[in-house]
Order: sequence, then structure tokens, then C-alpha cells
Amino acid sequence: MFAGKKVFTNCPEQREKRLLETAKIKPSLGKSEDQRSNLGTRSCLNPKEPWRKTSKTPNSSEKSLLSSKSLFYTITVSTLLFILSSLFVLQRNDSSFTSTLVRKLILPRTEEFGQTGTKPISCGRNRDVLKVFMYDLPSEFHFGILNWHKKGSEIWPNVNNISIIPSYPGGLNRQHSVEYWLTLDLLASATKKRPCSAIRVKNSIEADIIFVPFFASLSYNRKSKLRGNETTSKDRILQEKLVEFLKSQEEWKRFDGRDHLIIAHHPNSLLYARNSLGSAMFVLSDFGRYSSDIANLEKDIIAPYLHVVKTVSNNESAPFEKRPVLAYFQGAIYRKDGGSIRQELYNLLKDEKDVHFAFGTVKANGTKQTGKGMASSKFCLSIAGDTPSSNRLFDSIVSHCVPVIISDEIELPFEDTLDYSGFSVFVHSSEAVKKGFLVSLLRGITEDQWKKKWERLKEVVEYFEYRFPSRTGDSVDMIWSAVSRKASSFRFSVHRKNRYRRSETYVRNQEH
Repeated sequence: MFAGKKVFTNCPEQREKRLLETAKIKPSLGKSEDQRSNLGTRSCLNPKEPWRKTSKTPNSSEKSLLSSKSLFYTITVSTLLFILSSLFVLQRNDSSFTSTLVRKLILPRTEEFGQTGTKPISCGRNRDVLKVFMYDLPSEFHFGILNWHKKGSEIWPNVNNISIIPSYPGGLNRQHSVEYWLTLDLLASATKKRPCSAIRVKNSIEADIIFVPFFASLSYNRKSKLRGNETTSKDRILQEKLVEFLKSQEEWKRFDGRDHLIIAHHPNSLLYARNSLGSAMFVLSDFGRYSSDIANLEKDIIAPYLHVVKTVSNNESAPFEKRPVLAYFQGAIYRKDGGSIRQELYNLLKDEKDVHFAFGTVKANGTKQTGKGMASSKFCLSIAGDTPSSNRLFDSIVSHCVPVIISDEIELPFEDTLDYSGFSVFVHSSEAVKKGFLVSLLRGITEDQWKKKWERLKEVVEYFEYRFPSRTGDSVDMIWSAVSRKASSFRFSVHRKNRYRRSETYVRNQEH
């Protein structure tokens, strides 16, 4: 007995077990159940030689535990280092595509102004925003066309007082008013009542984009016709003056105008200057009247028309069973160029009992009638006219009438981020003109299938609304986001070309 006790007290593990049993307390949480049950047997292998300490060899479970802990610590430290390094990159290059991606993945989501009851966001220059420099062109290029008269040294109207901002003309003129909304948004970029998608900077060196505030569509609508003894239209004179001005600017010379943004939404706007300014980034309605070397998806942005019918609220949107008209079209039927398909479809569909296909204009309350007709129809036909696009697509969207797009050459706004097939039906022109094809196709779409598109329409309407002040996710905000993506691609190209600029300059100097 004595000898056994002596051996017991000389073994540290057995001594711990004996003390624990004597004190009747719980063993240390640092040891597992197996470790506690093996005290005195695993670590003291020779009870006859208590002075000889046997080395403790870890078993496989202990090795696994140590490996797991090491792996955990390694992953934790690596993650922390990645986060810190990413934040450092964000501080150094806030406008890069990488910083945008990392910001979205790492930084907490900031609530946008207008979506919550929190205070509006202040758009600082270190935020991930598109930095835009805007030329202070004389008023004859922009608000002067709206009969705005500056006072003293004023260049721009005071946008802080909405009541004195000149309004854009109504009717069909409004459908191409993109230039107006983007210019107003930049003028208000110092306020907090708008999203932080773009901010105006005063130094062009800081800018990602150089904005040209020429109301090209309005100029075409108001000043393209000759008056009196004029031999050259005022619209053409403005375009020629614009080209002369831009070509003389250091900002244009820096990248041959490739970082300049020009709005020419009306298909006939900027007709005389577009070839001279073709290196710039255009905001257009489509590419129908442009050659591919002047306008293309690689550098340019397609923007939505401003709809002319009233937006139907979600609460007032009629469901499937309360829309008696299968397909609706009202507008100009006899068109030139690719619009001849309208006449073919009219001849095919005019006698279908649940199809409305008629000529119509904005006159005699025509816009209001069109809005009511679309809101009571399941499908609305958006057919190519003189150009691939028309305002009819956007009227149908805000009427929650599922668009049927029959235009093979159409380009759609924001299609890199928005899937139109989720709320529209696309039909090839060659199929649409086959007798009975279009009606059979639409009648074959079930109520559940239609309802899915209808529900999606109600979600995307916001993307096709122009407002001042702009809101998160509206047309103005979406256009700036599209410009930012194009600008990122442009900067990528510039940075690649700059790789060997220093060494190439050195070689040229050495040769001379």
C-alpha cells in the first residue's frame, strides 16, 4: 500500500487525479474525458522507477486537434490581413473596379437616401462614386434653349429652388429629355437629396468623365428648321461651335475625347457633329442612324425614353382577368426604313377580335387614351419604326402591360444588368409576320406565366423613371452606373497602354 502511494504521489498525472478525487471538484476543462480517465496509466508507465520520467507521446487525436487549431489560426490571420490590405487598396484607388468589388464584398451595406428614415448620405470624394467634370458652356447650349435668362455672371439656374428651374417642353419632346435630367442632377450633386452615383468635381484632373452639357435633342426639336432668311439652322451653328470648343480643350486632347460624355438621345440630334466627336462616349436611344465606327455598345450607353403615359401604381394595376385586350398597339402605322413591318402586322391583326391595332397620335387626348388602352391589355406590341426603338416600350412598362418586342436590331437600356426576358416577350420579325403566329404565341402564354412577367414589371418600373432630384435605382441613377462601368473599361485600356510609357519615352529621347 505504502509503496503504491509513494509511486502515486511521485507521478504528476496521478497526483492530480488523487487531489481531484479528494477535493471532489470537477477536472480542468482543458482536458478531455479520455485524458482524465487515463491519468496515472498513460503518463507513468514504470511504477517501480518513479524517478524515471517517461516522455509523453501525443496520440492521433491530439495531433488532429493541434492541426485543426493551427489551420484555424492560419485562416483567421490570413482573412484579417486580406481585409486590411483590401481597405488599404480602397483608400489608395477608390474609383477602380477592384475597389468597387471589394467594397461590396467586405464593407457593410450603407442605406441609400430615400429608402429609409435615416439621414441622407453625404457624397464625399473618397466614396465609390463617379467623378464628373462638367464644362461651363454658355447658356445658349443648354438652359438658354428653354428661354432661361441668366442674371449677371450666372451660368446655371439655381437648382436649390425648383420653382425657378425652367421646365422641359411637353408632348413628344419630353421622350428625349435625358440631357436635361442628367445636367440637373450634376448641378445638384453638392446637395444631400440624391444618390451618390455621380458627383461633380471642379478640377478636370480629378474626373473620371468629362460631361458636355449640350441639349442636343432639344436643339434639334427647336432650332433645326430654317427661319426667315436663315441659310444655316441655329442647331447646326451650335454643333459647329461645340466641335470647335471641344477640339481646343486640353481635356479633349488628353485622350482624344474618349472620356467625354455627350447626350444625343434623339436619333437626328448631333447630326453634323457626330462624326467629328465620334471618339466620345454617347448616350443614345439606339444605333439605328449611326455607323458602327461612330456608335457601338463597346463605348456608348443606351438610355430609356421618358414615357409619355401616366405610370400605373401597383395598387391600381389590373390583373390578368381584368385585362380584356390580348394585344395592344396604337401609333403611327406607315413608317419608312425598318418600320414597314408595322403595316404588315396591321393587315394581319386588324380583324382579330381581342387585338387593338390602330393609328393614333398625341393629339386629341391621344396620350391619355393610349395609357388607358395599355393598362387594360395583357400584351403591348413594341414594333420597330423608323428606328429600332420607340417610346412605346417604356409606355407599356409603366402601364404594367407585358411588352412584346418585335425589333431585331434593338438595343435595350441597362441590359448588362437587367434581363428583359423576365418581363417581356421577344419575337423575330420574320416569325411575327407569319399568318396566325403572333396571336397563337400570345394566347399560348398561360395566366401563371403572364403573372410572373407582370409581377416583375412592377418591380422594374423604377428603373425607367426620370426625376429631379434623382432617386436610387431610377433612370438617372442607372445611367450614371452604366457610365461608370464604361469609364472603368476605358481606364483599364488607358492603364494597359501606360505600362511602358516611361521606358518608351526614354528610348525615344536616347535616339534623338
